[in-house]
Amino acid sequence: HAVFDELCRVSGRWVIISTERSRRPDDFRPSAPAEIRRENLAFCPFCPGNEAKTPPEVYSTRDDDSKPDEPGWKIRVVPNKFPALTPGPLPPRKTRGSYQWMAGVGIHEVIIENPDHNVEMVDLPLDHLAEIIKVYRQRTIAIEQQFHYQYVQIFKNKGQEAGASLSHPHSQIIATPIVPKRIKEEVYGAERLFRNSFRECAICRQLREELQSGERLVFENESFVVMTPFASRFPFEMTIVPKRHSAFFRQIADEEIALLAEALKQALNRLKAQLSDPPFNLVFHQAPNPQVAEKAWPGIDYYYHWHLEILPILTKVAGFELGTGFYINPVPPESAAGYLRKDEQSKS
Repeated sequence: HAVFDELCRVSGRWVIISTERSRRPDDFRPSAPAEIRRENLAFCPFCPGNEAKTPPEVYSTRDDDSKPDEPGWKIRVVPNKFPALTPGPLPPRKTRGSYQWMAGVGIHEVIIENPDHNVEMVDLPLDHLAEIIKVYRQRTIAIEQQFHYQYVQIFKNKGQEAGASLSHPHSQIIATPIVPKRIKEEVYGAERLFRNSFRECAICRQLREELQSGERLVFENESFVVMTPFASRFPFEMTIVPKRHSAFFRQIADEEIALLAEALKQALNRLKAQLSDPPFNLVFHQAPNPQVAEKAWPGIDYYYHWHLEILPILTKVAGFELGTGFYINPVPPESAAGYLRKDEQSKS
């Protein structure tokens, strides 16, 4: 049957929850641990001692007595050596007939999350994970000072199946000179619901309802909620939503960063424990650069709500999804949430 998610309603997305095609959650656990490709550490450009193999760092957290582009760092941010976009002034749009294009100007950075090649985000101490989130905030604020970078996308691809080309744990930031279509759809959808239906933020309303029902709740602390969306596109998809309404991730407070680190670690721990640490994509959704957003969408502070998505790679998008834009998910989100809460339930 098809269901319509309040969170997805912001973008107008329908999802087919196919109980006829349902598989038991245990079926998503691999029978044997997947073999992970490991680079020769001597040649991994992200490992300590190999700093010269990356472009010069733009930011780092490091020991007091260490120097830039040398060992002694804890988190290191470098321009991507093979960037999708390159820095520059705002390019003009050009037109020929019915076609339009512009130069590929933007920012593409890699956040090397820790010096240890084999320690993934899920296994980091909470304080180090919080430092990574602070780096995300710092780079967002720094990039948005250049007003022509209209949108900052923070994301992590974990595992080859999720798009990671190197196995050393890292995240990425790409800033674009235009607001992506998907983000525009979310913003316009949130504004429409705010003005015409709810008279409040749609995600705030959904959050209140999800906390009341508890059906899709995975984890909760003072500032964040981890839940499986009502119309989950993928098996065990999770959303992390701040309880405090804000359109801009850059406005997160230090005390909230510690709690976001806890919520993120809880979510990733449950994927690792229950589903044998599958590959996943971690994606931030935030409002565009405030210099752009507050002019293009007056009142965006009231109706848009930043959040994170964790998308495990357990099934493949195929022809039907590509042709229609619908997704087919064989695991109802209520079942997924219950399975991800399993350890917690056994302790109670």
